[in-house]
Amino acid sequence: MTGGTAAPADRENLTAYYRGAAARALELIRPMLEAAVRDTRVGESGVLHVVVMDPLQTPANADFLDAILYEESVGRDPASWDADYAAFAREKAELSWRTGLDGHAVCTVAAHLLLPGDAARWGSVWHDGIIVGVSGAQPWYDEAFAGAVAHAFKAVLKDYRLREG
Repeated sequence: MTGGTAAPADRENLTAYYRGAAARALELIRPMLEAAVRDTRVGESGVLHVVVMDPLQTPANADFLDAILYEESVGRDPASWDADYAAFAREKAELSWRTGLDGHAVCTVAAHLLLPGDAARWGSVWHDGIIVGVSGAQPWYDEAFAGAVAHAFKAVLKDYRLREG
């Protein structure tokens, strides 16, 4: 195999395999995110926090916090944040993880799926079982960045698989 990473059979190593793919996806998307945190039209926080869920962990077989695969912040140091963007990104990811829908869809057309205590924030995507939540920008940009990360994650995993054979 050249450049690929074989998918391991055991759960612990499989999680590490997926975590590495998520980190690689963020590496590919990072230039876009770094440009976004400098653009006040995108958002004024100067930060984006990204949460990628483990696609093999679902509400049927895992607790939410255990299903978080990877998190990363881009931009300002978390000590200087004006809000807890990491918590917001987790809330968004959890909403999509629990419902199997993009956060915008839940908040606008499927509000009946919101539970008491849910924050009606959008900025997460559900794409073929890949869930990503982003916070720090306007919600439409958070959603766009979440989609970019989800697609990059899927592409990285496809690349790994194609290089195995």
